[in-house]
Amino acid sequence: MSIPVTAIISTKNEERAIERCIAGLRAFDEIIVVDSGSSDGTQDISGRLGVRVVDFQWNGRYPKKKQWCLDNLDTASPWIFFVDADESPTPELLHEMEALFKTPEPEVVAAYDIMLSYHFMGRELRHGHRVIKRSLLHRDRVEFPEVADLGAPGMGELEGHYQPIAQGAVQRLSARLKHDDPDPLGSWVWRHNLYADWEAYLRSQTQTRESVQRLRSKQGQLFDQVPGKPLAFFLYSYVLRLGFLDGHAGFDYAFGLSFYYWLINAKTRELHRRSSSGSSTSRRCTQRMEGLHPRY
Repeated sequence: MSIPVTAIISTKNEERAIERCIAGLRAFDEIIVVDSGSSDGTQDISGRLGVRVVDFQWNGRYPKKKQWCLDNLDTASPWIFFVDADESPTPELLHEMEALFKTPEPEVVAAYDIMLSYHFMGRELRHGHRVIKRSLLHRDRVEFPEVADLGAPGMGELEGHYQPIAQGAVQRLSARLKHDDPDPLGSWVWRHNLYADWEAYLRSQTQTRESVQRLRSKQGQLFDQVPGKPLAFFLYSYVLRLGFLDGHAGFDYAFGLSFYYWLINAKTRELHRRSSSGSSTSRRCTQRMEGLHPRY
């Protein structure tokens, strides 16, 4: 199997996951690890496995990491497959992508959305809420926009939870991308606390919130307006989408994300309260914790 696509892995301190991730990408013509100054063995392991390693140092401005890759990396293929270190294509996805690129390149297609096969607490979630990522894209036909969030805590060098803009058609692949984080539950909680800081900042800045909202799916825009979102999401994921069939992991995931949405709302109210009272707010959100890296 040979897939004429460049796979780019975004890393920082991912020695627990990087070898498995690289092994799952061997079918691609090129693999590049773009590393943000790891202090563990991420770069050494990647180099030992024969993949190209590129150092990335964010300067605090745009472009952020993924757009920087599109702007600066010399890649073997114009088609880029962005993956996190805790992700790997399923065999079905590899075969689908291989078949896709056996035919002449569809010039009107700019990107492909891929649904995640999400693993949580050691179990694959076959039901409940689904995450879709725009992971496979043509570097000349997409762009990660600037959304005026440089002053926001929580994301730092990474683009936030929005899809890149496509200059052309966007299609969806039927197979899935496996997401299986080897880190403990505490790192998931820590990252979502940072994500909640970012989301709360957006909601406190009208212009920034509107710019990000336009980049989200119609379903995402609609769901953002639902009253009682934490409870609504739990009922949607655990009951309506049959998350209860995934046992304890299904409950934990639905409850954890419901808490995340509550946290966003609570932090947003706190920012508004501090702003209206005229108090100066000190954002003490740490962008990185040793051994961890905010990721999707």
